Amino acid sequence: MKKVFGLLLLVMVAVSAVAQKNVYKISVKDGNNKEIKLKAYKGKVLLVVNTATKCGFTPQYEELQKLYETYKDKGLEILDFPCNQFGEQAPGSLQEIHAFCTGTYGITFPQFAKIEVNGKKESPLYTYLKAQQPFKGFDKNNKIGAYLDEKFKAQDPNYEKDPSIKWNFTKFLIDSQGHVVDRFEPTADMKDVEAGVCALLKLKK
Repeated sequence: MKKVFGLLLLVMVAVSAVAQKNVYKISVKDGNNKEIKLKAYKGKVLLVVNTATKCGFTPQYEELQKLYETYKDKGLEILDFPCNQFGEQAPGSLQEIHAFCTGTYGITFPQFAKIEVNGKKESPLYTYLKAQQPFKGFDKNNKIGAYLDEKFKAQDPNYEKDPSIKWNFTKFLIDSQGHVVDRFEPTADMKDVEAGVCALLKLKK
C-alpha cells in the first residue's frame, strides 16, 4: 500500500510540473545560496544553461557573454547553473567556478548555486524544463556531436527519446511570459541560439 501511495505521489508531482503554465513559481538558489523565485525575471527573455569549466564546450562561455552584452539592455537574461554530473567537469566550489569564469571569459551574467539536472536530486527547474522541451538531437555534422551520438547510442539505441539532459551547455529559451519555447543542445550553432533570442525580443537579425 505504501509503495502504491508513493507511486501516486510521484505521478501527481510530475503531472503538476507538466501542467504548470510558466517557470515563475519555481525557486532556485543564487550564487550566495539564497533562495529566489524565478518570477524575479518576469518580463525578461531567459536563456538557462547548465555549465562546466573543464568541458570541450567551455569556450561557449565567450559566446554567451557576447550574446549577453549584445542583448542584455534589450531584455535578455542568461541564467548559469554549474553542474558536475557530466564527466565531473565542473569541480570545485561555486566561488572557484565564478573566479575562473570571470577571470577567463569575463562573464557578467548571474551564476547560480551548483545543481543536478538529472536524477532523484535534480532541480525542480530542470524537471519542468525537460517536460516542456524534449531532447532535440546532437548536430552530427559537428565532430563532438557525432562522438556524443555514437557514445549514447552504444549505451541506449533509443536514447534520443529520453528528454534528460545529455551534456554540459544545454540551453533552454524562455519567453517573457515564462513559457519554455525552445531547447538547444550543446552542439547547436550559437547563431541559431541568437536567432531564437532575437525572435522573442522582436528584433531583426
